[in-house]
Amino acid sequence: MIEGERIIPINIEDEMRGAYIDYSMSVIISRALPDVRDGLKPVHRRVLYGMSELGVSYNKAYKKSARIVGEVLGKYHPHGDSSVYDTMVRMAQEWSLRYPLVDGQGNYGSIDGDSPAAMRYTEARLKRIADELLADLEKNTVDFVPNFDDSLKEPSVMPAKIPNLLINGTSGIAVGMATNMAPHNLTEVVNGIIAYIDNREITIAELMDYIKAPDFPTGGIIYGYDGVKAAFETGRGRVLMRARANFETSASGKEQIIVTEIPYMVNKASMIEKTAALINEKKIEGIADMRDESDRDGLRIVYDLKRDAIPNVVLNNLYKYTQLQSSFGVNNVALVGGRPMTLNLKDQIRHFVDHRHEVVVRRTQFELDEAKKRAHILEGLLIALDNLDEVINLIRSSRDPEIARNGLIERFNLSEIQARAILDMRLQRLTGLERDKIQQEYQEIMKLIDHLNEVLSNEGLRMQIIKDELTEIRERYGDERRTSIEASTGDISYEDMIPEENMVITISHEGYIKRTSLSEYRSQSRGGVGSRGVAASKESDFTEHIFIANTHHHMMFFTEFGKVFWMKVYEIPEGGKTTKGRAIQNLINIEKDDKVRAVINVHDLKNQDFILNHNLVFCTEQGTIKKTVLEAYSRPRANGINAITINEGDRLLDVQLTTGNTEVIIALESGRAIRFNESQVRPMGRNAAGVRGVTLAGPDDKVVGMVCVNDESTDLLVVSETGFGKRSKLEEYRITNRGGKGVKTLNVTEKTGKLVAIKGVVDGDDLMIINRSGITIRLRVSEIRTIGRATQGVRLIKINEGDMISSVAKVDKEDEEEVVLLESELKPEDSLQPDDMIDPEQPPVEDADDLPEDLADTE
Repeated sequence: MIEGERIIPINIEDEMRGAYIDYSMSVIISRALPDVRDGLKPVHRRVLYGMSELGVSYNKAYKKSARIVGEVLGKYHPHGDSSVYDTMVRMAQEWSLRYPLVDGQGNYGSIDGDSPAAMRYTEARLKRIADELLADLEKNTVDFVPNFDDSLKEPSVMPAKIPNLLINGTSGIAVGMATNMAPHNLTEVVNGIIAYIDNREITIAELMDYIKAPDFPTGGIIYGYDGVKAAFETGRGRVLMRARANFETSASGKEQIIVTEIPYMVNKASMIEKTAALINEKKIEGIADMRDESDRDGLRIVYDLKRDAIPNVVLNNLYKYTQLQSSFGVNNVALVGGRPMTLNLKDQIRHFVDHRHEVVVRRTQFELDEAKKRAHILEGLLIALDNLDEVINLIRSSRDPEIARNGLIERFNLSEIQARAILDMRLQRLTGLERDKIQQEYQEIMKLIDHLNEVLSNEGLRMQIIKDELTEIRERYGDERRTSIEASTGDISYEDMIPEENMVITISHEGYIKRTSLSEYRSQSRGGVGSRGVAASKESDFTEHIFIANTHHHMMFFTEFGKVFWMKVYEIPEGGKTTKGRAIQNLINIEKDDKVRAVINVHDLKNQDFILNHNLVFCTEQGTIKKTVLEAYSRPRANGINAITINEGDRLLDVQLTTGNTEVIIALESGRAIRFNESQVRPMGRNAAGVRGVTLAGPDDKVVGMVCVNDESTDLLVVSETGFGKRSKLEEYRITNRGGKGVKTLNVTEKTGKLVAIKGVVDGDDLMIINRSGITIRLRVSEIRTIGRATQGVRLIKINEGDMISSVAKVDKEDEEEVVLLESELKPEDSLQPDDMIDPEQPPVEDADDLPEDLADTE
């Protein structure tokens, strides 16, 4: 051993433990975690203070970033220059901080993850809101500590007029712990803090009435509220974020998904690249093309969809497989008194208010001390002015300033500060006007001293000052929320988020389906030309069915092959009046050659009392009828089930929901109709074919419609293929046995064409008529004349040459507001012609075929 050398044996475990703990505490306190009071880590605080000391305020010129970094690096933060520059860059990025603190000029990176330009190329200065963090720093509001080499002082915390930790959040990884705090809206946070000051016992639930949820700089949607609630209550939670997307149609007619906002901290370029890989791997289908159209005006990602793709399905897959949906794990860990703690929402607000209270007290005390110093000097000046001649003589007779100062102190009992102030006073202050100014200043100073003393003695006044300052901050920097909040299936069911409203469901001849809000179809006067109700389509396609349903109802789709499928109304893709719709094969597993022939709206398939006491009555084109209890169809299956056995050459025409005591009216294309009671059809099993309901007039005749009624006040409305129609009283159709030939319901002529529809209506209903060319008209049933059943009726809609009525639907008016077609919208040629209406008093004529044999059961 070398002489004089001392070796102290130390246990290596103890040394490593101690060294690691020292390192850990250094990382926790001096690097990775923010202070709860100002929401800043040491490096952020040093950058802002260094910029302030360099004089790059919001109203001063920009300075080179390299100069700022050098200032901070050399004086306060002895680490790598990249740590300082990266910190400053992030504080300038609008997509990183909800309220940026640095105003950058030059290339500061992008949301695509591009690196900023080198510090020698960029410039920066403080944002105005950053001045609120530094305000009153010179008034002894916070403690200053030595810098790394004890040559300078730096603030240990900022005075922080703004609740920076809440509005900007932070993230950091320490040793054994981490923090990830979400940003919030300044207006909401200030409102919450003021509510806390007014009521210290306020609960977190009550605070959440003011501070709704995090508010991310990139906007987007918070999907679900459970994670937000957990974060507010415990300091830990998982906030699910979604991109903001909407559906558009391109100029070429392609449907598109447009994303305008993405989740916070998501790299846009990386997300697009990964999405493209998923599309190529067929994990996401339905997307034909994808491109980034973002520019200086904002973010815009376009997904062009394939022709048969369903936008909602594609968007949900994008949410599922890509970063269009991501989560933000809230972990509110911050330093409280130098110790890391997990904080809930109220804790963060309480610590901020306590800090602001301490700042206000220290600032007030500083201002009071300064005011007292000034008052002390002014008192000396006033004494000198009251004894002006004597003071002048004393000064003139003194050999040097020190003798004069001592003479003033002894003669007028002044302090040394007062004596120096008198000797430093300029001669111009000896004038009368200047004396008045000194006297006025002294009075104002004394009032200020009284006010400051009152502030120090009154906590309520101090809290009011904090509230006033926060209100000023809110008025100056507050803005609207960028991130909206949507309930998820974890909070409430998806169905609960769908508003209840009546929709028009249209199905075309070739199987395209859509739903459109009923309000888009305005009421018109009888005889109008109508408005276009579907998109122009190829000649072989036309709207064949139109139905009215509520968004929350179950839709039971019955096909002409005799199968039934189930779907909620809100699951049907929505479109405007002029859109084409979606292929129904993409929504239900219908066979290629099959078509939907009837739809039933059922409110609830789980209500046993309802499904056991209601029946489904089926009618085919060949006149077969069948009745089965609804319970047999109450268990939906994705691939559908057999609803009725269809004989060869026949097809299902209509299905009606009945109560067991309903009267059935079946109409034929030949203009005849039969009326009988539902009880004449015995209940059958789901796979039964049924029994004869009506006898056809010939091989070319077929059933065109079925009406099921249980109200004698219901009228029967019939429509012919050339647009003629009428209402007839139900009592004009005598009740017979099923299977007969029926009686005349429309006087079918060459002018009227064949019968195409029969409906049960009342005065409060509306009628929607649509022809094969896509023209629709909506009529009030009350405007249609009630006349005999054997008449030809009146013209309901103008039909162009070669066109025909395609479908007729009844609309229950309920409380819907009517929008009447303006008279100016009708053209002269749209008016009714004399021969459009026959004599309504024409007596009904019994058919020659209406023989007693019609009453026989022909089953």
